[in-house]
Amino acid sequence: MSAGMSASVGQLVAATGGRLVPAQGQSETDAVARVLTGVAGLGDARATDLSFLSNPKYLTMLPTTQAGCVLIGAAQPPLAQTVQVVVANPDHTLGQLVQAFGPKPTHPEPGIHPTAVIGARVVIGARCRIGAYAVVGDDCRLGDDTILHPHVVLAGQVILGNGCILFPQVSVRERCTLGNRVIVHNGTAIGTDGFGYASVDGIHHKIPQIGIVVIEDDVEIGGNTVIDRARFGTTRIGVGSKLDNLVQIAHNVEVGPHCIIVGQAGIAGSTRLGHHVIMAGQAGLAGHLTIGNQVTITAQSGVSKNLPDGLVVRGSPAQEFKAEMVQEVARRKMPEALDRLRRLEARLAELEKLSAGRGVSP
Repeated sequence: MSAGMSASVGQLVAATGGRLVPAQGQSETDAVARVLTGVAGLGDARATDLSFLSNPKYLTMLPTTQAGCVLIGAAQPPLAQTVQVVVANPDHTLGQLVQAFGPKPTHPEPGIHPTAVIGARVVIGARCRIGAYAVVGDDCRLGDDTILHPHVVLAGQVILGNGCILFPQVSVRERCTLGNRVIVHNGTAIGTDGFGYASVDGIHHKIPQIGIVVIEDDVEIGGNTVIDRARFGTTRIGVGSKLDNLVQIAHNVEVGPHCIIVGQAGIAGSTRLGHHVIMAGQAGLAGHLTIGNQVTITAQSGVSKNLPDGLVVRGSPAQEFKAEMVQEVARRKMPEALDRLRRLEARLAELEKLSAGRGVSP
């Protein structure tokens, strides 16, 4: 089912500055007048839907798509029924158009819901929205235009910047700080205790975790992610970084600016990431590591050593991508190689037996 929107092709062209390529036999006037009411992938789109093509591997779907309009990076010959709008970055442009013309998220009404619990000495900025059963602890500060959905819990002395959005059942523990325009999705916990224990005579004794978490400006955090407070000092998520659902960030981790951390990835304590690091799904980092700038860690990789700037790694233990791929090819050929080795060993045994029967030393 397509996502709702409402715009003409002409409005999209005006908003994007894109170049119009009408469908076969279609005038430019008819092309710009076409009305779009949904957004969908190339395979599912209908005549009233906007779609996009950013990955070349889906180019074969273009001639058969039913989409009314497609955003594309390089113009193709006119399609049977689909208008093309040529833009520099179809993926990014689609996001901008959906934000402008698509359905808007539902937020609590302006003001403070009667069932919300507001502590002492709380400072609430202008135009804030605080939903039903939200709890704001003592000495918290909320910046202008910040939104707390129902059942959000802020412990004491939490600071939120301007324009933050916390969705239902987000919790932020005491003394943690979120910058401006931070978005946190359902069920995420910020400032939980780090996993720290001292084992004495077989008994695990809890080590107090007295630090905080600092989330810098323009960070977005997916649902059911957990970011632990520092043992002492700060666990930090750098400006512009994006965390997916089900991510684990341990105590005293420092994530640099504009990193991307995908679902089910985990980072152990005191590891530091440079800027623009990408961790794909289910990747894991051991503790006390330094990961350089613009490093890419592919899915399910396990990193146990420091990584220099710009490296792409794969596998567990993770190693340079091309080297690991060569080993992967060799591993896939291993059954065939073992079979050949067994046949050669059997043939050698036969030759040795024949040689022994003739009184010839091997």
